[in-house]
Amino acid sequence: MKPDNEALCLAALRDFDRDRYLAALLTPAEKRASIVALYAYNAELARVRELVREPLPGEVRLQYWRDLLQGSGHGETAANPVAAELLRAIRDHGLPVAALVAMADARIFDLYDDPMESTQMFEGYAGETSASLIQLVSLVLDAKAAEGAFDIVGHAGVALAVAGALLLLPVHKARGQVYLPLTILSAAGLDRESFLQGADPARLKAAIEAFAGYGLDHLRQARAAGAIPKGLLPAFLPVSLASGVLKRAARNGGSALSHDFRAPQWRRQLAMLRLLVTGRL
Repeated sequence: MKPDNEALCLAALRDFDRDRYLAALLTPAEKRASIVALYAYNAELARVRELVREPLPGEVRLQYWRDLLQGSGHGETAANPVAAELLRAIRDHGLPVAALVAMADARIFDLYDDPMESTQMFEGYAGETSASLIQLVSLVLDAKAAEGAFDIVGHAGVALAVAGALLLLPVHKARGQVYLPLTILSAAGLDRESFLQGADPARLKAAIEAFAGYGLDHLRQARAAGAIPKGLLPAFLPVSLASGVLKRAARNGGSALSHDFRAPQWRRQLAMLRLLVTGRL
């Protein structure tokens, strides 16, 4: 019996990226398989650090995806449902392989404990990860409309990446990773070591709130960049969840290390439905 790769990819999303799983269920049925493939690919890249103890095995895992995308894959692709679905999505929609390879390249940062040096560096990382994913899903939904949405996508991607980094702050801190740009830490009187030590709660709180404010600023710029084309709204469903996370962190950044800033699942689903109805982030 031929495996149902879409169902397998959806199951992986349900386990590893619940919000994009919920978003995928709200996408047009005829485009869903390709969107699920893109989300599952992103989930595979995002969890590499969780699966390895040292950077080198992580780089090997990322190299597998580069080789697959560039036509020199190892082994039988059909045995990997995410790989099989991703290649089918590329063929069906003419997706840019370079952008997908860049997504894997960007995740090398996750494998090491080097700090994020600046907001420009963070924006580059966000551009090749969360923003690129929004753009790729937009290409699946409506390639023509996607051509004119770069500014919205770029700013929305940064806002989403900031929200994601805030949600993962306890995990990153425990690993010795710092996704808050050093320029923001410095403005709060911190550096990488003092941030990780957490000995000054007031400065830590100020840095986290400034980072959340930086994300909110990008969300405002996404809104100011124009209306999202109606056909592209499903690509922005995950972004609809960023505002709540960013606002809560901006109000009380000190609790980011001890509280989950996500709203209950029913509220997250409602936020996605609201975006589809109103068209507003």
